[in-house]
Amino acid sequence: MTRPFKVLGIQQIAIGGPDKLKLQTLWVDMLGLEKTGTFQSERENVDEDICAIGTGPFKVEVDLMQPIDPDKKPAVHTTPLNHIGLWIDDLPKAVEWLTSKGVRFAPGGIRKGAAGYDITFLHPKANDEFPIAGEGVLIELVQAPAEVVEAFGKLVNGG
Repeated sequence: MTRPFKVLGIQQIAIGGPDKLKLQTLWVDMLGLEKTGTFQSERENVDEDICAIGTGPFKVEVDLMQPIDPDKKPAVHTTPLNHIGLWIDDLPKAVEWLTSKGVRFAPGGIRKGAAGYDITFLHPKANDEFPIAGEGVLIELVQAPAEVVEAFGKLVNGG
């Protein structure tokens, strides 16, 4: 099957819990990830710390998330592995092609994410109109910046 886009690698892993300070103790204090920023969104019901491991185009973001209001949705704390993010070389083409093939996306469309990249989410559950989905996993598609696309091209082409 020919696709008009490529998945370049893992951009992020998002981990949810009722208290991000407990998550920080493990991921930052014990495992040594670097805290690089924070993000809050009432609409997404999330208060998160953005951490990282690795460098350059192969840096992977690890988001430690807690809900702003634990009684509201989305409930970022109810699934410990909240979602996985994938670098995409051409996000608009990917969304167009995947939609045409019956992939279900979560509401919100393409928008700026916490780290400043354009993002969208594949819905974890299929429906009659869109029979392909994340099979229980929320999958974030992230527009890769030029340096990631370039590094991937060099890796694949042996240069």
